[in-house]
Amino acid sequence: MLQTVRRSARDGLDDLMETLRGNYRTAILGWQEIATRYQRSRVGPFWLTINKGVLIAALSLVFGTLFGLEVDYFIPYLAIGLILWTFIAATLGDGCRAFSDSAGTILHVRIPLSTLVAIALYRNILILAHNAVIIPLVFLLFLRPVGWEALLALPGLALLWLNLGWMCLLLAVICARFRDVTEIVNNVLQVLFYLTPIIWTMDLIRDRVQMIWVVLNPFYHLIEVIRAPLLGEPVAAVSWLVTATLALAGWALALPFFGHYRKRVPYWL
Repeated sequence: MLQTVRRSARDGLDDLMETLRGNYRTAILGWQEIATRYQRSRVGPFWLTINKGVLIAALSLVFGTLFGLEVDYFIPYLAIGLILWTFIAATLGDGCRAFSDSAGTILHVRIPLSTLVAIALYRNILILAHNAVIIPLVFLLFLRPVGWEALLALPGLALLWLNLGWMCLLLAVICARFRDVTEIVNNVLQVLFYLTPIIWTMDLIRDRVQMIWVVLNPFYHLIEVIRAPLLGEPVAAVSWLVTATLALAGWALALPFFGHYRKRVPYWL
């Protein structure tokens, strides 16, 4: 049994390493998809940024007034959280469809399957980069200072990327076999959006049980390790521990799972 798991993990790692060696292919295909989507558009991908800016302004007006929060803190807090959540939800959604939407490529072109997941990750990283333009604009608008602690957002972003990588790899295989899982994931993400401190802050929680549920939410920690440094706040040690442990455990599970089932994917499509 242990030997089978090791062999599967090695097969999965070999596929992943082949994708990393051909990273130029991932970059070209990922950028090509975005360019094709916004072909003949003068603004291009920045339409996503404009839409996100309008949404942040509307939510700030509604929830900032509703909860009586300080605008100069809540709007940057909301902007960072919403941009990161959009990145997470879009990446996981694309991860679910990575294999099923590329059936023609998988059946007719010899390509490492993990490349299709990498393309989804790279494409959404580019979209994140476009949306992230909003953050410094919001900081400038409210004259919010940024200290050296903001650099801690970089390892936080790396941990988020690593966690999304193994999640997408698992979901791509599972959703290729069971198509209904895609809709289940979308529904779960909608619920988690309201359970994660994005449009509301932790200061609003008064009940100990509610606090425990938030702390048990891994997506809260994945966002907090990036948002807190940018806002000049200390990151709780538990957030670093959860995100790092989740990445290690997730890849330990995803590699043998992917390695074991990757040869069956073409038959499921």
